[in-house]
Amino acid sequence: MTNTDPVRHLPAVSAFSLTNVDALKFPVLVSVSHAGREYPAELLDNLNVPASHLLRLEDRYVDRLAASAIASGFPTIIARKPRAWVDLNRSRTEIDPDMVVGMDPAQTPRISRKVRGGLGIVPRRLHGAGNLWREKWQYQHVLDRIEQDHEPYHLMVEHILERIRSAFGCALLLDLHSMPSVFDENRSQIGFVIGDRFGRSCESRYAELTGGHFRAEGHHVQANHPYSGGYILERHGKPQRNIHALQIEVDRALYLDESLREPVASAPVIAELIRNCCMMLAEQLSARDQLEAAE
Repeated sequence: MTNTDPVRHLPAVSAFSLTNVDALKFPVLVSVSHAGREYPAELLDNLNVPASHLLRLEDRYVDRLAASAIASGFPTIIARKPRAWVDLNRSRTEIDPDMVVGMDPAQTPRISRKVRGGLGIVPRRLHGAGNLWREKWQYQHVLDRIEQDHEPYHLMVEHILERIRSAFGCALLLDLHSMPSVFDENRSQIGFVIGDRFGRSCESRYAELTGGHFRAEGHHVQANHPYSGGYILERHGKPQRNIHALQIEVDRALYLDESLREPVASAPVIAELIRNCCMMLAEQLSARDQLEAAE
């Protein structure tokens, strides 16, 4: 590793950081699961590719886009370790048996499309880069990552959402991600993709209001295509219990430089837009709770 490499060795840290969770002011929890940049030494020591390739797995600096919401008091959970270490948006069953030693393939009877493509709970390969790791990981080592980093994140999300629902009568998880530039069938660049697992993780009106919010600011928005939401929404979205979950994907070109490595001057503008979206959703949730209480 050279001093100019954007990926750094760092000591072991806790799995995530929390802000504004002691005294809950809003019924919206912001989750940032793919922006972790604290790379454990054992991960970097087993690399089969230049460390800079791992940046492609990051939702690069998307945590900066939560800054305005945090400053306004919205509860937020942000993963510290990177997606290359453990992908919080994958199920604990999505382990690639070709990447580990000591695992019985029968333990994964159904291998998902993501796992087959090399993007399981621990990514195995990247398009154009090949296999990421010099040596296969020990199965127990992968299980340890799940128990120490993956599961605690989800348990904390569940805990906070339940507290929010108890306090406000409803809760919404806003899972914040970023995406490479994508285009619609007319070759128009999409600024935001709103995912709600096609209505399964969230009442449709919240996703529709979110899309309308960004469209009103001049952005091109699509719903559920090409990203409808993953394991985080699947696990935590329970609209029948008044716990909703939606995903926002932000085009990286809206807030990063041409190399997609560093934030540019527009990043605070996008952060403020996301804060305003959180505020709008909080008002909608609070208004619904008051209406139901009056009935």
